[in-house]
Amino acid sequence: MTVLLIGTAVAALAVMLAAFAVGRARGRHDGVDVAWGAGFAVVAAVGAVLTAGHGDPGMRVLATALTVVWGLRLSVHILLRQRGHPEDRRYVDLLAGAPGNRDRYALRKVYLTQAAVLWFVSLPVQAAQYASDLSPWALAGVAVWLVGMVFETVGDAQLARFRARGGGGVLRTGLWRYTRHPNYFGDACVWWGLFALAALDPAGWLTLLSPVLMTYLLARGTGKPLMEKHMGQRPGYADYVARTSGFVPLPPKRSR
Repeated sequence: MTVLLIGTAVAALAVMLAAFAVGRARGRHDGVDVAWGAGFAVVAAVGAVLTAGHGDPGMRVLATALTVVWGLRLSVHILLRQRGHPEDRRYVDLLAGAPGNRDRYALRKVYLTQAAVLWFVSLPVQAAQYASDLSPWALAGVAVWLVGMVFETVGDAQLARFRARGGGGVLRTGLWRYTRHPNYFGDACVWWGLFALAALDPAGWLTLLSPVLMTYLLARGTGKPLMEKHMGQRPGYADYVARTSGFVPLPPKRSR
């Protein structure tokens, strides 16, 4: 298990250092968001190699495949979204007040931090690859993962279509009618589904804090709060906030 943990930590660090090198060369650091999803795919692939001979081969393939599919979809989506646009405002604002060298500050504040979080959040996948047995109960984890993928993928697609039509207001239809952040809710579900696979083995429960951290970051940390700060100036957004659930999908409240 020690070799697995060290190997995946090195993989997470390598992905983020490579992303930093690219970002430094480009003069913009929002590409770390592309590396985020790809990093999980790399860590899962490295974990699959390092756990060969341990655990259940079927579970190893399942946990790896679910993580790779989720990670690569997210990376491709963000890459396409960023293409042809200036650097994400969140990173511009974050690095504007960098003390000293901007790139060094980005390395420390953005890339190394995300490498550590990536590795910690991926622990359920590593636990499932190493110890969990494939059983009918795994279907529950896959079901939660699938719900998450639907919310994340459909929510992203609906928002992309809205923006492509020149929508400068607030998207209130589709999944966005029931939650202000269907993509973030879906992201959280994906990681609770992967944790469910790890939890099939008693030792997997030790990774409980991983999906808890991911959910916190999405709902209270760097996800929802930063996005709503950016969106708060748009006309009609205050009314949308008053009527629409902030995270978990719920029927919209009626207008007063």
